[in-house]
Amino acid sequence: MVGQIIILNGAPRSGKSSTVQAIQEHFDGVWMNLGVDVFEQATPPRCRPGIGLRPGGERPDLDGLVPELYAALYESIAAHSRLGLNVVADVGHHDAYSKPFDCLADCARRLVGLPVLFVGVRCPIGIIMQRRAATATARGYVTGSPDDPVPLPVRLWQEEVHRPGVCDLEVDTSLLTPAQCADAIRKRLRQHAEHPTAFEKLSAVSTTKPF
Repeated sequence: MVGQIIILNGAPRSGKSSTVQAIQEHFDGVWMNLGVDVFEQATPPRCRPGIGLRPGGERPDLDGLVPELYAALYESIAAHSRLGLNVVADVGHHDAYSKPFDCLADCARRLVGLPVLFVGVRCPIGIIMQRRAATATARGYVTGSPDDPVPLPVRLWQEEVHRPGVCDLEVDTSLLTPAQCADAIRKRLRQHAEHPTAFEKLSAVSTTKPF
């Protein structure tokens, strides 16, 4: 039997990591966390934040590596699933680099034939700014100021991370606790999957791999 895969996609501070923790704590079985924070720790410091590189094309010296890093992550997710391990991965997919890479479609193709639930994690930008301010010292997050209450990098994350808007389920962490988000995901998993699923649709977007 293959393991279930859950991909949580959303902007930084939208509540993905807390939902991952709730899934690991409350779901039956073994759930491996292969998300962006875990992957960043394995990335050489000179290449960080790797797959966490924010929108805007501001680091063309780094963004050419992003497709390879995403491919490696998703091949690892596929390998874990094929060995019967469940995987939950929190990511921030976007294509606003110095040039388009079509990473999401390529990643979807790497999971063809495996059970994938693609979850959009949403949160109003005002609450995201509050969370950024609360953790700015420890995490180095970009925060607002009286002259610029919502800096451009934060706006770009909010605008770009949910394009093209294809997912199997959406949760709003301003309305639901992490445990409630996990429960909504559990209920969706118990339903019969609709075909094509989000990743099946995304895998058909392009037949050309980015590298």
